[in-house]
Amino acid sequence: MLHTPLSLLFLCQVIILSKRTVVEGKQQCRLQLNNIMTEPSIPTSVVPVSPNSSTPSSSSNSTSSAPTRTPFNYSEGTVRGVNLGGWFVLEPWITPSIFEATNDDTIVDEYTLGQKTTNYNDTLAMLQNHWNTWITEDDFIAISNAGLNHVRIPVGYWSVPLPSSATNTSTLVSPYIPGAWPYLLRALNWAAAHNIHVIFDLHGAPGSQNGYDNSGQRTSDPQWALNTQNVTRSIDTLVYVAQQIGGMIDVLELLNESAGFLSTEWANVTRSFFSNGYTAVRNAVGNSLNIMIGDAFLGVDAWDGFLTYPSGLNALMDNHEYQIFSIPELQRSFTEHLTFTCTTRSTISSFASANIWTIVGEWSTAPTDCALWLNGRGVGARWDNSYNGGPANGSCNGWTGNYTSFSNDYKTFLRQYWEAQVDIGESAQGWVYWAWKTESADEWSYQKGLEGGWIPADPTERMYSDPCSNSTGS
Repeated sequence: MLHTPLSLLFLCQVIILSKRTVVEGKQQCRLQLNNIMTEPSIPTSVVPVSPNSSTPSSSSNSTSSAPTRTPFNYSEGTVRGVNLGGWFVLEPWITPSIFEATNDDTIVDEYTLGQKTTNYNDTLAMLQNHWNTWITEDDFIAISNAGLNHVRIPVGYWSVPLPSSATNTSTLVSPYIPGAWPYLLRALNWAAAHNIHVIFDLHGAPGSQNGYDNSGQRTSDPQWALNTQNVTRSIDTLVYVAQQIGGMIDVLELLNESAGFLSTEWANVTRSFFSNGYTAVRNAVGNSLNIMIGDAFLGVDAWDGFLTYPSGLNALMDNHEYQIFSIPELQRSFTEHLTFTCTTRSTISSFASANIWTIVGEWSTAPTDCALWLNGRGVGARWDNSYNGGPANGSCNGWTGNYTSFSNDYKTFLRQYWEAQVDIGESAQGWVYWAWKTESADEWSYQKGLEGGWIPADPTERMYSDPCSNSTGS
């Protein structure tokens, strides 16, 4: 739980940013919170509501005090990044040990973890340990050393300490257990210290925007778009995030994977939410903070003309590409996976050229859904017919788990698949791989890919001159 900080220190500076002939000066203040939890110093920065904030001098006892970075140029630079998945929004397949330790098979997401806990303090302590250890400053150093320049940080609404003064909606988060915010602030400081740019991703919204466990709540009846209070609270949360930490993030992603496929109404609410959320954030903090939307599973072409200049400024599209969540996709050979990947290049690059900056914000080298609980805790895999009743491709042995069990042919494909998908992202503004690390699914782990050799230490290195025309059969 949050404790009252013993001291508040402000460091203010005027930042001048330019984009598409628009130049804006915005005063941004760095707020340092000392002695939160057990951490000696967790700095952040704040875009103040009042433009007339004072600028007292101060100093920091943090090892990376008040770090600064050059703003990323999304018109010219290439985004190369990783998602810090499973950190501030738990996913059973990324950290199965957390869920196994509950000894309760009905705890399937972060919602039920809080709902069914028998000892709040013990569960909070477990979460605090996870927040403190799953990603550390060493990870940010390793990410930088791997030639990457961005992290995307998924965060649930329940971890943002939205005060009642910032919304006319409820601020209750039960049954979720809050407390991750100061760890996020520390992470932003690490990112700045190691020249890593940050995409803050609202990954879980009130009522769940898709019903998946990665929204915080696994449910067949998501309610986010069906309740205006949920939508309003989401916008108020985003505004609060922009005001509090806008100076230390590069991109504010309004919402992850809204389930636009559920109904026309859901898709329309998502479109309105993106428009209203964009306006609300712009009104609160100005134009310098980049704002990202997602395609809501509708494909990027469904968003042609949306938030384009001049109605939109510094706007980005987030597109996710996976080929493992249906039986026809899983039946593709290695060659067919690569061929399909390459067919998406023109779609992504054309949309980016004609509309707004576009990033492939989630993708993976995994060609199967074999990772334990990838489809949900207690749910099997389509690949081996333990889920969804499709034709089995065979055993999951050798396709997931420790990479030392992977065949040479499999690792060759993983490298080709990595290169092909990187090139798709780099035909637009870039890519963010899912995920940096997992407990037991190495085919998903960028960290293990580096260790195992199918991901190069230099992301500009290519083993195949044209991965979209060099592939192997399965």
